[in-house]
Amino acid sequence: MAQSTETTDWVSRFADEVIEESERRAPGKPVVVASGLSPSGPIHLGNLREVMTPHLVADEIRRRGHQVRHLISWDDYDRYRKVPGGVDGVDASWAEHIGKPLTSVPAPKGSAHPNWAEHFKAAMVDALAEMGVEFDGISQTAQYTSGAYREQILHAMKHRGDIDAILAQYRTKKDPAKKPQSQKPVDEAELEAAEGSGAAAEDDGSSGSAGYFPYKPFCGQCEKDLTTVTAYDDDTTELSYTCTACGFAETVALNEFNRGKLVWKVDWPMRWAYEGVVFEPSGVDHSSPGSSFQVGGQIVGIFGGKQPIGPMYAFVGISGMAKMSSSKGGVPTPADALKIMEPQLLRWLYARRRPNQSFKIAFDQEIQRLYDEWDKLDGKVADGSALPADVAAHSRAVRTAAGELPRTPRPMPYRTLASVADITAGAEDQTLRILSELDPTDPLSSLDAVRPRLDKAEAWINTHVPADQRTIVRDEPDAELLKSLDEQAQGSLRLLLDGLADHWSLDGLTHLVYGVPKVQAGFSADATPKELPPEIKTAQRSFFALLYHLLVGRDTGPRLPTLLLAVGQDRVRALLGE
Repeated sequence: MAQSTETTDWVSRFADEVIEESERRAPGKPVVVASGLSPSGPIHLGNLREVMTPHLVADEIRRRGHQVRHLISWDDYDRYRKVPGGVDGVDASWAEHIGKPLTSVPAPKGSAHPNWAEHFKAAMVDALAEMGVEFDGISQTAQYTSGAYREQILHAMKHRGDIDAILAQYRTKKDPAKKPQSQKPVDEAELEAAEGSGAAAEDDGSSGSAGYFPYKPFCGQCEKDLTTVTAYDDDTTELSYTCTACGFAETVALNEFNRGKLVWKVDWPMRWAYEGVVFEPSGVDHSSPGSSFQVGGQIVGIFGGKQPIGPMYAFVGISGMAKMSSSKGGVPTPADALKIMEPQLLRWLYARRRPNQSFKIAFDQEIQRLYDEWDKLDGKVADGSALPADVAAHSRAVRTAAGELPRTPRPMPYRTLASVADITAGAEDQTLRILSELDPTDPLSSLDAVRPRLDKAEAWINTHVPADQRTIVRDEPDAELLKSLDEQAQGSLRLLLDGLADHWSLDGLTHLVYGVPKVQAGFSADATPKELPPEIKTAQRSFFALLYHLLVGRDTGPRLPTLLLAVGQDRVRALLGE
């Protein structure tokens, strides 16, 4: 459905605002936009919105000739919180690593990557490359362990009283992670899903007999963050801590110590100031009163910075599935989506909706309708009849400031390719034969012309269509059914068979199969629905069901014109009793 011009181009509007704000804050310097991803498990399609929202804005700014940096902070120095379900090569033994930095946790068994964080980061990096997303990646492990934030850490410790006072305003309120202020309650799955976009549930520091501290060391013995700061000296920067997990205790000089991090609600605003971030969106879990983004807006001033422009983005669902949750496992990732859809389609889904509009990504039959909608838009853009908002979303889907994304040279309908892949079970010679016959006036000479769309459709058939819904063409005619047909049914088959040779193309067979019931009822095969009584639709449904039973032994199946082409003329004639 076309977007109304009223809701258009949210990307351009944010780009205007961000350019203006960047010039006000740092004239002449590159515009900085940011995303944050925690590789605590599979980085799913909900988390992708954390990247696509600033990417689209950054890309628009680049198109206008401005320099821009899109930072992706890999929050790989976050603590390992729980063992996610449904991850291959991971079992309950990974629970012993809870509390360690993600980069200190072993990768799943069989992984080629050195640790947990790198394993899950790699799949996202590959997917972003396929989608044309240009970014500067920043490892928070590298930043903290290299001492890059040392001055900021010492500054936070020196001003811990000011930070504590800000946080204290919210500690008496209800936990924002449990009930964000949104129009409807956020369910548990949505809260779980928030983990991949930053540590929403992380505490805001430790308060004990020694006071409040916004910094948490990782234990020098067990590497876990189950530590309590027991003393700190502002002058010498000597910090003492004990570990509640293993009992280890030590005193370190914080001006030389690099094995710890600021707590999340302080870490995030510190980075805004450090990087000069002008635009960074956040999920609803970060946007309610007392949550990370809101509190960060006050804490960032302590570090001499300003809060970025930060639109709230809504959750992304999956058609036919419950809401996404990283910790519960089995959540589709961008890599999963790119196996069954071209990057242009995936980009379009994020570009056409404002960040605060939720939407669903289809892994079920809905993907065929989605592709039809995309192809229709493609045609409207080509002939100049698309609305401005739709033209903008299409442009953002098919190209970036760096150029066009690679696309299928001859994009045949996805539903047709899926049907052919279903019927041929991937046999390339058969696939080429069928696709060549779709349009005899312009036959396909090579499958390369329909790739990668063909490969995506084939992957969808093989991975998302249940075995009992796959199409298996009958080996032998259904003699019993053929023998039982009345004169009307026999006549409909005769009309079809008589017209096969002259109508052997996708358009021709479409005209033929829809026309048979019309002709039998005394109308022209070209008669439009307005010229026909309602009974014709019933007759068409009955005729189609008969053909499906005779060809594949079921009530339904792929579109009949495609199915007929796939089966081939000789076999169709045999199965229909000629």
